[in-house]
Amino acid sequence: MPSYPQYLGAAEAARRVAGVTHVGNHLEVVLPPNDRRDDALLTTAANNALAASATAPEGVQATAKNGNLTLTGAVKYLSERAAAESAVSGLTGVRNIKDEIQLVFDVDPADVNRRVREALGRNRVPPDDARVVARASGNTVMLGGRIRTRAQRDAVVAAAWRGHAVEFVIDELDITG
Repeated sequence: MPSYPQYLGAAEAARRVAGVTHVGNHLEVVLPPNDRRDDALLTTAANNALAASATAPEGVQATAKNGNLTLTGAVKYLSERAAAESAVSGLTGVRNIKDEIQLVFDVDPADVNRRVREALGRNRVPPDDARVVARASGNTVMLGGRIRTRAQRDAVVAAAWRGHAVEFVIDELDITG
């Protein structure tokens, strides 16, 4: 194959064949001499293409070695990874793209607060003056406020841990009971 877009096209054409369930693309891109770029030029072109793209996410970086691009950074959605690859795949001099972009997920504060309210609702016998605030930053949930019992505290902390993408829970709850 003389270009990376042709390499991708060959794999896509194979996937469209009736009965094909898996395609292992072992083709190699062999660039014509006029299409080769040194690593510094290709790295610069790739990073410029990422910056100019309306759909590629900020924070993704490209480095080149022998025509092979490596993309690094962090994104929230798979579509952002695809957009970054798309932004650089048509560049002259690209032989292959290695995607090392990490997927990161932030905590959904509404989800954590709903779980905390439900936990408090299950543990209010008799009704009391428990007030809990759950704040989310990145993958961290910070719990503050007052609760009456250790059982309520345990339920609220467990509920916070069950939130989507929670990696850390900071317990600043005051037990008043």
